[in-house]
Amino acid sequence: MQFKTAQGVDVPEIGLGTYKLYGKECKKVVAEALDIGYRHIDTAQMYKNEKEIGDAIQYSNVEREDIFLATKIWHTNLAHDDVLQTVEESLSDLQTPYVDLLMIHWPNKQYSLEKTLEAMLVLRDQGKAMNIGVSNFPLSLTKTVLEELRIPIFANQVEFHPFLEQFDLLDYSYDNDFLITAYSPLAQGKVMENETLQEIGDAYGKSPAQVALRWLIEQENVIAIPKATSREHLESNIDIFDFELDDDHFEAIDSLEKNHRLVNPTFAPDWNS
Repeated sequence: MQFKTAQGVDVPEIGLGTYKLYGKECKKVVAEALDIGYRHIDTAQMYKNEKEIGDAIQYSNVEREDIFLATKIWHTNLAHDDVLQTVEESLSDLQTPYVDLLMIHWPNKQYSLEKTLEAMLVLRDQGKAMNIGVSNFPLSLTKTVLEELRIPIFANQVEFHPFLEQFDLLDYSYDNDFLITAYSPLAQGKVMENETLQEIGDAYGKSPAQVALRWLIEQENVIAIPKATSREHLESNIDIFDFELDDDHFEAIDSLEKNHRLVNPTFAPDWNS
């Protein structure tokens, strides 16, 4: 496993996404991922699987301090006191005194962003959230956090794959030392159907999914959290550190049409702001 570093903290470049992993399957997949060598697990209050992930970590032979564990506060839990209460519940379910990264899952104009972040800073000061960040924040809102509220973030988790770019946000991350966590990095399986990615994969003896993940992590400040359920796919998703894309292949992926957003709920922000 290789790492990206922000604010002096090392984070595994590939983590495990756990959206729609439930119950016994979730516990099994997370335990298997840890056994294979994953050291970065991503969850959220809304995923309803924090307890199973906590069980899997307890069950594994991996020390807690060797795991980068991230969770996210649901967008209806953003009132100051709700943040404090629901994160305590998350920590109880995860069976850990702290998470390595705590994020706002989605922005919500009904709540004061400043008060939400203030509550998160309280948790950071208490050692219950080692780092704080946001998710699904477009560039303008990210700038609000950093420039108007003057609260540094560790990461912004956004949909990012070969068919949806985040280059403006990425450029901004370079100047402000935060990571971009790419969720749905395989475009919910659509990378497997793309001829360009298939052809590039053939050149390296790799799958289109491995090529897509490689393209992401070869970008400065980007880490990725693909979801997988089978051991085969778990192993495949971290078997990407033995090759590098040449410039032509990298640019070919850059040139793919990049306006295909897959995750866009009714409460999503204005992505173009």
